Amino acid sequence: MKPFITDDFLLETQQAQELYIHNARDLPIFDYHCHLPPQQIAEDHRFESITDLWLAGDHYKWRALRTSGIDEKFITGTVPDWERFNAWACTVPHTLRNPLYHWTHLELKRFFGIDELLNSRSARRIYDQCNEMLQTDEFSAQALLRKMKVAVVCTTDDPADTLEHHRMHAGTGTRLYPAWRPDNALRIDTPGPFNEWVERLAAVCNREISRLGDFLDALEERHRFFHEQGCRISDHGIDRVYAENFTERRAARAFKRARAGKPVDTDDSAIFKSFMLHFFGIMDHARGWVQQYHIGALRNANSRAYRKLGPDTGFDSIGDGDLAGPLATFLDRLDRTDQLAKTILYPIHPADNEVIATMIGNFQDGRTPGKMQFGSAWWFLDQKEGIEQQLNALSNMGLLSRFIGMTTDSRSFLSYSRHEYFRRILCNLLGNDMERGLLPDDRDLIGEMIADICYGNAKRYFGLATGTAEK
Repeated sequence: MKPFITDDFLLETQQAQELYIHNARDLPIFDYHCHLPPQQIAEDHRFESITDLWLAGDHYKWRALRTSGIDEKFITGTVPDWERFNAWACTVPHTLRNPLYHWTHLELKRFFGIDELLNSRSARRIYDQCNEMLQTDEFSAQALLRKMKVAVVCTTDDPADTLEHHRMHAGTGTRLYPAWRPDNALRIDTPGPFNEWVERLAAVCNREISRLGDFLDALEERHRFFHEQGCRISDHGIDRVYAENFTERRAARAFKRARAGKPVDTDDSAIFKSFMLHFFGIMDHARGWVQQYHIGALRNANSRAYRKLGPDTGFDSIGDGDLAGPLATFLDRLDRTDQLAKTILYPIHPADNEVIATMIGNFQDGRTPGKMQFGSAWWFLDQKEGIEQQLNALSNMGLLSRFIGMTTDSRSFLSYSRHEYFRRILCNLLGNDMERGLLPDDRDLIGEMIADICYGNAKRYFGLATGTAEK
């Protein structure tokens, strides 16, 4: 049988194939947003089995396993690695037309050289072959990054994190940078966990935090510390954009109630979050950072599963809240005083693609190419159709040529093959347009744009030093 992942996978025309080969395939990767553990990178972690490398923490696979009727003990439980892998192998044939089918076989091909389709019959052979290869030096965490030519990795880090592993890794191979993710600073709705986190922040700053002013000073101190460790990017995962008319006095009142362990009502919570998001935006601009906003996920929808397994275990979905008005207010409030930093916006609802594509045009400054960015298709949308929809909306209403391209947004080292997935889809889209006469048959012109989208634009946009993968 012909291999599934061929040289022309996803490339439907000769133009698309040539664009991919000559302008995208061999470029380094600039991964400006992911959830890889920095400790594993710094310590050059060795993975015990393909199950450890491939299935741990992968919510996409977990959701598919549950949908296919696989018991939770094979997903988040403690059954032996082979049994968990076999459960996934038996599920893979049922994922046809889900992006997991593409990703699974692309990862097996690129990292392990395996062309065989994964199913119940091939599971043991593939499991044993992968595990044997994992024992070699070519499959440590850093070796996997080198294999995929990853020049930069920006992780996702809490303000109270020590960043010790970023310092440990500094200057070796792939460049590792922290990214500031202060979501815990907004979780005033749950005073118990919020106060536990504030105490952690207070400890790392060696200060008391009883008033809002103390809280802001501590966050400023940590923001400065992150900057000193090379951080130039913030990231915010928010259910909606908070842009209420706030005063510091109202925000301080809400903070005081939460610190006393008292419930904060919905209006005061929204005012506090609006105040804090504006405060973070001001800090990011002052230090010349890029700010990212991942907007609209409906998280932990299954309360029974949340009680049993905790957050981030695969029970989230697309939300459908109001976006355009609050987002315009939030961005304009920063822009009024010329304190709007470079900004990347990621919607999670496909209906919001055109909203974001038009919104970024309202706040381009005429000085910084692509200052406002429509972020790459995110989470539930980072499949072929979702990527194409994002590229089309940006093309129709903005400048695709200034796009900073794909980001992994993953907890798995094997997910770097998704950059290949994105690059093939991009080249196919543009190659097909050339075939139909919608774009000129000028491979230099189109190829230069592809190279910029896949790597060059991000490198210039963030201004971070790259690692040896670029050489």
